[in-house]
This record gives sequence, structure tokens and C-alpha cells, in this order.
Amino acid sequence: MFGFATFRGHQAAVIDHVLRGGDALVVMPTGGGKSLCYQLPALLRPGLAVVVSPLIALMEDQVRALRQLGVRAAFINSSLEPREQQRVAAAAEAGALDLLYVAPERLLTDGFLALLDRLRLALFAIDEAHCVSQWGHDFRPEYMQLGQLAARFPGVPRLALTATADAPTRREILDKLAFDGARSFVGGFDRPNIHYAMHPKDEPARQLLAELGRQPQGASGIVYCLSRRRTEQTAERLCAAGYAALPYHAGLPAEVRTDHQRRFVADEVPIIVATVAFGMGIDKPDVRFVIHLDPPKSLEAYYQETGRAGRDGLPARAVLFYGLGDVALLRRLIDDGGDAERARVEHRKLDALLGLCETTRCRRQVLLAAFGEIDAPPCGNCDTCLEPVDAWDGTEAAQMALSAVYRTGQRFGAAHLTDILRGVATEKVARFGHDRLPTFGVGAGLDARAWRSVWRQLVAAGLLAVDIDGHGSLRLGAEATAVLRGQQTVTLRRDALPAVRGRRERGASLAALVDAGAVVDEALFQALRAERTALARAQAVPPYVIFSDRTLLAIAASQPRDLAMLSELHGVGEVKLARYGPVFVGCVRRHLGLD
Repeated sequence: MFGFATFRGHQAAVIDHVLRGGDALVVMPTGGGKSLCYQLPALLRPGLAVVVSPLIALMEDQVRALRQLGVRAAFINSSLEPREQQRVAAAAEAGALDLLYVAPERLLTDGFLALLDRLRLALFAIDEAHCVSQWGHDFRPEYMQLGQLAARFPGVPRLALTATADAPTRREILDKLAFDGARSFVGGFDRPNIHYAMHPKDEPARQLLAELGRQPQGASGIVYCLSRRRTEQTAERLCAAGYAALPYHAGLPAEVRTDHQRRFVADEVPIIVATVAFGMGIDKPDVRFVIHLDPPKSLEAYYQETGRAGRDGLPARAVLFYGLGDVALLRRLIDDGGDAERARVEHRKLDALLGLCETTRCRRQVLLAAFGEIDAPPCGNCDTCLEPVDAWDGTEAAQMALSAVYRTGQRFGAAHLTDILRGVATEKVARFGHDRLPTFGVGAGLDARAWRSVWRQLVAAGLLAVDIDGHGSLRLGAEATAVLRGQQTVTLRRDALPAVRGRRERGASLAALVDAGAVVDEALFQALRAERTALARAQAVPPYVIFSDRTLLAIAASQPRDLAMLSELHGVGEVKLARYGPVFVGCVRRHLGLD
């Protein structure tokens, strides 16, 4: 029926255990064949198999696939009219179904439980079982109530299945679902066909286009962004650059989301640009790349999202871009949640992700170790294996950085601290008297890009912490004193330089993003021109020496709300950023009503 000549991994053992009536927790990587572990027993055991699935789109895709195989499968969810739901329920009572898919919310209703009381049940399969964990990235409160199935339907075997569960999450699944005496089958987490790569942000728009240029023409992929606004802007820019792309986020009307997802799954549009609201219910096997334009909040979320690539086992790429500003934003989002204990756990999970970003080791070794696989050899298929990282003794640089943070009262962000260390006498530096500090100019041997790398790595190592005051202020971490006293050394990775590109080639790339149809706020563009004219008149210089029209168009399209975002744009160097950045960012913020 399924067309498989052999079983894979633990499939045969799981199926045999369930056929004998046993309960099981099954952890297998995405694409590892979890579904067969309950689908085959559903056909071999007498009665109806009930499959708990968290998303409508996922269950509908799976039912369509099963029906193509000739399996008697159906689903009941809110997409069906009441009459159709009644027809499916009648088919279940008549013994005309082998598998019935249902969301946990519906399963736990009195009416549906009463229906199940009247049926002979083959098994319960609880898919995406990590949703039971309150510390997980896809927590669904309804999953915690599924433990009542054990008492209400004794003797009916139950399977909990997931691709994303570290040891603590597995223990929580067994506890919350009342899986007393259940066997655990952990099939590993490695996805050897996925190439993992992580890069510090350095003009993310350019980096995204460069990565897409590595893909075969028409390759299917997902680009993840942290915010809805960034999702839509990125999709617009990709379209302007000649790529067919659609946005997907929870703020779009339901019918638009459904249409965009349908067009992606049907290969009508190869690229979807999405927030994490997209993807968990996607059963598309030929996703060739997953690109994180912003990092997720945890290593588990990263594993889950990158797992949507290469489900067919063919080569795929998972690429992540990250920066210090992302760390500050993610920490602020975590602390805004209001639950101190949950925030503590989520900070620890974010730290694990940052450790993966900054490691000099094989990415896959670090990723698998987080899920308990500590003996994995170097994979030879990640960026750090293929291009080994150059590490350097960063103790002195770390001491300079930590001293600057301490001497300025732990109240300033990385950009200002970098100006101090490099001896850049900005107006802000002079206003606070920071040009008179002993640390002023001591770090002139490193350029601004190198210092951005130092700050980022010190935060990832816990030597510095980013305050959630909205300004990205840095403060000393618990182990900073040991470094300052020379009691602890610091080893840093040397970031690879971005590919050298000619001025004309770089401009053409950005012209494709800005000039060829990108959405530009005309009113903002005119306000930026007025600011530029005033600055030019005050200095008696032509306006274009302040910023070119192309740069103003880029600002009007991307609408940077802070200096870090502005620094990513074409034509904004370090000096102009320090000299004019506050004026133009202030203009954008006033236009958006933020100031």
C-alpha cells in the first residue's frame, strides 16, 4: 500500500510494539517516517485510529495523501460544514474509516468523546507531541488535557510523536500525557542532507539575494522574518529583484493566508516569506532552502523550522543571519511575556541558539548535542566544517570592551561604545565627556565591523547582557570581572569578510531592490529630501554629498527606526551614520508616529 520495500530506523520496532497494544513515545527527525508508525498499525488493528493533529492544513494534506493510497481516511474540523461533519461521524460509526484526524480542541469536546465511546478504537496517535510542553516553542494548552485519554479509554494503545523534543521535553510529554510504562523510541535528530550555515548580518538584503543566487532556478524555499512588517517588505523586495515571492503572517486575512500557502504548496510561487506562523502544517517535501533573515527565539524552534527543508532527503540549505540588535529584540520579547519562570527558561534556550551561532566547532555537533547526541562526529556538511573558522585570542579586546561598558555606567549600546574605543569624537561622545575616559581610542586597532563581532560574541558568551530598555544598553555579565582581572581568557571567532564586490555590481543589486518596483513611501521620501536640503544648506554643499537619492529611496522603502537598521543600507558608512544618522532616523520615526 505504501510502496516501501523496507522499514527505516525504529519503524519496525515501534509498529510491532503498538500492534501488541503498547504505548510509545516516538522521536524521529522530520522526514524520518513517523507517520507510518501509526498509519500501518491503524490498518492492521481492528477499529478506528484517531489521529490528533494541531493544524487544519496539516491534517487535510495528510488525509489527501492517504486517500491517494486507498486508505479510508477522513478529518473533522471547522473547515467542514456541519452536515459534512455529521457524514464523517456516521462513516466512523459504520466502520467505514480506518483513520480519523481531529484537532485536540474538538477531540476533548463532550460530543466527540461520546462518539468515541460508541466506537471500537484501534489506537490514538498524538502528532506534534512537543506541543504539550509549556516550555516549548509550539505550546498548545489543549495538549495538556490529552492525558485523560488513558483513563477514559483503557487498553487503547497511544502514540506520541514528534521531531523536536530534548530530554526534558520528552519527560514532560510522558508525564503530561500519563504515559506510564510507555516505551520511548528516540531515532536521532540528525538531518545529514541539510547544509547549515550562519552569518553575521552585513547588509541583509544583499546577503539574502546572494544566498538565493546559489539556488537552482525556481527552487522552493521559505524565508523567515521576525516581524510582519519585515515579512511584507522582504517579499516586495524579492519580487522587485525578479523572484516570485509571497508574504505569510498572522496579520493577513485568513483567506489571503490560505491562498498564499496553497500557491506555495502547489509550486505556483517558489518562495514564501513568513513569520513563524507559517510552516508547522506544511507537508511539502521539496523545500530546498530555509533562510532565517532574523533568528528565532530558541534552538528547538530553529531545528523545527529548518527541518522543513529537504524532507525528501535530497540536499537542502539552512542559512541564518543574526546580529546584536536581534539579541536585544528577542530578549525584550521574552521579558515582555510577564512570566518570570518561563522567561528564565526561554533566555536559556536563546543562549543555546547564540552558542550555535558563534561556535567554532561543527554546527551539527553543537545542534545534536543540545538534543542529547554528544558523540556525533564532524559532519563535513556545514559552513564551519567546509571553511574552518579562524579563532583568535580576544582577551585584550574583551577587557577593553568590558572596561568601556563599566566606565560609561552600563547605560550605552554597542555603537556608542565602539566610537569610544575607536576614538571617534562624535557629538554624543563629547556631550557625555567620554572622550576623556581612559578607554577612549584604545581600540583603534580594530575597525567598526570587528568591534561589532566582539560585542556580539561577548553577549553570546554571557560576559555582557543586553538590557531590555529599548536602547540596547550593555551591562556586565556574571563572569566579566574574572576577564577584567585577567583571571579568564577569551577566545573569539574571526568573522569571514563579505565577498568583495565592485561598486557597479553592488549598485546594480540594490537598484533591483529599490528602483525596480519596491514600495516607497512618497511622503517620507519628500520629508527626507527636505532634511537633506537643510543639512546641505547649513554646510554649503550639494545635497547629494549628504546622501544620494538612491540612499533616500532605500530609507523610504525600508523605514529604519534605529541606527542599526540604517547602517545596513547602501550608501551609509560609519562617518555618515554618526553624523547624519540621528537626523534621518528621527525623520522616519516622526513620520511613523513613534516620536
